[in-house]
Amino acid sequence: MDLLQSSYAPGDASSPEDESLSSPDTSPLRLPSKSAAPAVDETALALSAAAASTSRPLDPSLHLIPFNPTADQLWAPVLGPQHPHAPISSASGHRNHKLGHVEDAALLPFLFDEQYNTFHRFGYASDPSGLHIIGDAQPQAPDLDTVYNLPPSEHKRRRIQSREENHEPLPPEAQNPASDEWVVHNKQSPWAGNREGPPVELTDEQRQYAEAHAAKKAEKEARGEGKEKTEVVVKSTFHGKEEKDYQGRSWITPPKDAKATNERCYIPKRCVHEWIGHTKGVSAIRFFPKYGHLLLSASMDCKIKIWDVLESKTCMRTYMGHSKAVRDISFSNDGSKFLSAGYDRNIQYWDTETGQVISTFSTGKVPYVVKLNPDEDKQHILLAGMSDKKIVQWDMKSGQITQEYDQHLGAVNTITFVDNNRRFVTSSDDKSLRVWEFGIPVVIKYISEPHMHSMPSIAVHPNSNWLAAQSLDNQILIYSTKERFQLNKKKRFAGHIVAGYACQVSFSPDGRFVMSGDGEGSCWFWDWKSCRRFKTLKCHNGVCIGCEWHPLETSKVATCGWDGVIKYWD
Repeated sequence: MDLLQSSYAPGDASSPEDESLSSPDTSPLRLPSKSAAPAVDETALALSAAAASTSRPLDPSLHLIPFNPTADQLWAPVLGPQHPHAPISSASGHRNHKLGHVEDAALLPFLFDEQYNTFHRFGYASDPSGLHIIGDAQPQAPDLDTVYNLPPSEHKRRRIQSREENHEPLPPEAQNPASDEWVVHNKQSPWAGNREGPPVELTDEQRQYAEAHAAKKAEKEARGEGKEKTEVVVKSTFHGKEEKDYQGRSWITPPKDAKATNERCYIPKRCVHEWIGHTKGVSAIRFFPKYGHLLLSASMDCKIKIWDVLESKTCMRTYMGHSKAVRDISFSNDGSKFLSAGYDRNIQYWDTETGQVISTFSTGKVPYVVKLNPDEDKQHILLAGMSDKKIVQWDMKSGQITQEYDQHLGAVNTITFVDNNRRFVTSSDDKSLRVWEFGIPVVIKYISEPHMHSMPSIAVHPNSNWLAAQSLDNQILIYSTKERFQLNKKKRFAGHIVAGYACQVSFSPDGRFVMSGDGEGSCWFWDWKSCRRFKTLKCHNGVCIGCEWHPLETSKVATCGWDGVIKYWD
């Protein structure tokens, strides 16, 4: 105990005696603390404390700082007091860049493009503040003209002025518009294409080529190949024995005893006749209305033929009036007249008996479908679906266009009259169906669904309550002809391949069967009630494009294809 007491110097605050006085007896003894760190020069600390006490701003011209400055000293203004509530950040300091002083400026992209293009076009631009003009060139007007507020005439004048400044002055001969030098220097003038420059000597090889080309051109003109045939000679040839019989009746007069042998239709089984006369594919066939004793056919060889069905089964007359392939044909109600539409952009109204063209209609566009109004008192009204998305209505008595139905977004493919001919339905390449009131160019019903495809053929059921539409996704869809024109989801006919082909769809006269050609040359028959495939006939080598059920012979069907053959089935 004496040794411990002797280790403390008298008067030390940490001595046991003093500790006993200041703390209870139970507190432990404490030894003196000693530091092992080396001695530190406190001069810099004293200087920084002195500098902090004065709060002097940092001089930006100093190259050496002997102490650590605070943020306030770094960003304090050199002159004047600092705002007491200003945020201390790098944005409030001096930011010098190696390319100059950097400042933020909010500028719209349009204004930037305007000044950028103005600088590259005219050599000057406005700075973001709008107070100074930057660039070597200076605006001519007191107001700053940019590329966006100058009229086109001023652009042209400045372009010509800069071109004249960069080019040498024209020679005196070029100032006279009647001289060849003026034509050479003014190639954009209205007379540049009519006048030639100074003559240039041709080489022997160029002269030989020019002579050979001129000789070949003269030879073509002599043969008549240089010009397109603008006019087609309309003619018709009768192939029958005589146009009138001993009683004076025309060859198109239907037989008096023609009537339906049976009200029930049956599926044909075999081919009983082939009509071969067209040199190219047959695009459409139509039976004579109500009687079916004649069959009209349109072909890609620009000809229309009519065939005898009942007796001789030969070609009776050929109609030649189109310069390109015939697209569609349509009989009038009595069969004495018919319409034809060709790719030569003409619609011709023919007399079936004499083969004369009564009238021709054209809008300059390709007609895809032609149809007469089925009403007896409106047989002079023609409707045509054109390639320019319009349905054009003509009055054939006056030859004038009386109405245009323009709502489709693609070429019009079909025109089908419904509801006692008060309305008609059209289909188009825009994959939609539109219902129109006859004579009113406003769509009363628009049918378009994401799953729909183009429908190039539509047929009406004999009871007039349903429409069968040939869809290019290899199925036949059924729509109601009532007010709502709804899709009948329970009836769907599929199995045939028609994608890419405008194969015709048709009904049997009693409505029991649905018939359609396909792209593989077959003719398909479905039962209307059950929607099941009833039979498939292999008809043609190519595409079976058209099929028609005889209006009176309940078990006979005519088909046509792109092999140029028309077949008659029983």
